[in-house]
Amino acid sequence: MRRINGSILVGLAIAGTIGSIAYPVFYSYPHRNDAATASAATGETVNTQWGPLTALDRDLIVKVRLAGLWELPAGQQAMERSPSAAVKEAANHLIVGHNDLDRRVRTMSVQLNVPLPNQPTAQQQGWLDEMTAAQGTEYDKVWANLLRSAHGKIFPVIAAVRNNTRNSLVRQLASDANQTVLDHITVLEKTGQVDFEAIAEAAAGPSASPSGPPPPAPGVVPPAAPAAEPSTDPDVRSIPSPTVPGVVNTNRPEAKDPNDILGTQ
Repeated sequence: MRRINGSILVGLAIAGTIGSIAYPVFYSYPHRNDAATASAATGETVNTQWGPLTALDRDLIVKVRLAGLWELPAGQQAMERSPSAAVKEAANHLIVGHNDLDRRVRTMSVQLNVPLPNQPTAQQQGWLDEMTAAQGTEYDKVWANLLRSAHGKIFPVIAAVRNNTRNSLVRQLASDANQTVLDHITVLEKTGQVDFEAIAEAAAGPSASPSGPPPPAPGVVPPAAPAAEPSTDPDVRSIPSPTVPGVVNTNRPEAKDPNDILGTQ
């Protein structure tokens, strides 16, 4: 009897050892993405095949999506309500630009597993409501200034991501968004409705700390600045990006269809 009990105990010990070794293997396979999911939820950086994906990277993806969710309706509204050809042109740029960017971020959402919102924020909805409530000649002014202000605020965010990201997909999105936002800023300003004083005051804020050269002194003419030239004589063949003043070149390859990407997952 003692011999049998001893055999049973040895067998149980062996089974327990095997179980303790095997459990992490069996548990880890169905939960292999838990760490990445948890990192995404807590704002940590996760690794992808296109490079590390940071919280700032994901924030840009979401912000580009949110921009389309309110700027596309704003563009459509201006096409229907504004009598101004310049405003209609700006609205057309908004629609074309954000249709393109939205397709790109929806594709990236599938590739990088970044969830996207489907409704504008409360603030963005408030801007749409403010546009809707504007009447007569005030409409174009309200419309252009709300959009110009919003584009000016996202500009430095795009630049920061473009400078810092190590993810190739996000880097390309930042480049595309930069072109589009600059194009939209340009055409919004061409409407003649933008209040530059108000934008400058809002950007400065109460705690601004301006830097740069001192203001011009009356009657003092500064010396002419020499041309900026390389220190050597390089053999260069490139030319500036093809464009004309007041127009931003936004030509780029057509965005991939996110449904095609989803079918390959």
